[in-house]
Amino acid sequence: MGKQIINSYADFESFLGKEIGVSNYISISQEQIDKFADATLDYQWIHTDPERAAVESPFKSTIAHGYLSLSMLTYLWFDIVDVRNVKMIVNYGIEKLRFQQPVKVNDKIRAVVSLHEIKNLRGIAKITVKIVVEIEGQRKPAYDALVTFLYHFE
Repeated sequence: MGKQIINSYADFESFLGKEIGVSNYISISQEQIDKFADATLDYQWIHTDPERAAVESPFKSTIAHGYLSLSMLTYLWFDIVDVRNVKMIVNYGIEKLRFQQPVKVNDKIRAVVSLHEIKNLRGIAKITVKIVVEIEGQRKPAYDALVTFLYHFE
């Protein structure tokens, strides 16, 4: 399908109720998990202790913090769209977020995105996208959510 080029409100609007695209897979490494633990001060062993996790965790490996996989949304979103002619983009909110299964170390995740809703707020495009983050080789996604962005077009 390739990266979608978005130049205007109307370009977004053409995807209403449809899939916008699917990102490439990205791998989640132990180094990323450890750096996220440093940034958030969340050193729970299920994330940061591979030896203990191999023995004691039901997943038999470390797992990414749920919020680490969630923080990858921006990267995954911009792997799907190239929005041009914007002055500013604002993350506006996340609704109906459901973590469905953990992302294990070295798992690969990708996003499948469809346009759920779009509103014109005095020249600002308020878009809500349904994002499902899949784990390569797994039936059940890592999570899904409705994510809202504000696009201030030029």
